[in-house]
Amino acid sequence: MRLAPELNLSFSISATSRKPRGDEQHGVEYYFLSPADFRAGIEHDAFLEYEEVYTDTYYGTLREEVDRRLSQGQTVVFDVDVVGAMNIKEQYADKALSIFLMPPSIETLRQRLTSRATDSPKVIEERLAKAEYEMSRSGEFDLVVVNDDLDACTERVLQAVCSFVQRN
Repeated sequence: MRLAPELNLSFSISATSRKPRGDEQHGVEYYFLSPADFRAGIEHDAFLEYEEVYTDTYYGTLREEVDRRLSQGQTVVFDVDVVGAMNIKEQYADKALSIFLMPPSIETLRQRLTSRATDSPKVIEERLAKAEYEMSRSGEFDLVVVNDDLDACTERVLQAVCSFVQRN
């Protein structure tokens, strides 16, 4: 990660069974697996956490991805949903800092998803319903940051992570 190199942050690349969007590349944005391969990974306990987010669309964090980064002394950053975050927090307890990035409103999120132009209206509605559910669980996180200004949001998150890393 280019932000705050002194923190030795390393972004965990998630696995997913969805198709790549745009110019996404395997092993860069995600590890793209078929639904069958993802299910096989579940059976072999290859995931630290996973969830079937939508029918036959899985997202998860590969254990070996996290173990490799931790063994290199890196501070691992995850981009996961609420269930994934709570599973990671349960396994790592006070060694994990959970931050919920909150959209300013559901309507703002709708506009962001629509302008991205990568999902059908049906998928956008599914994502919005999931977002409302996740927002209702934001109180379970160590910190909630409203993402209404990218620079301010980034600064607040970096300050929290810096404080956390210094304490641990």
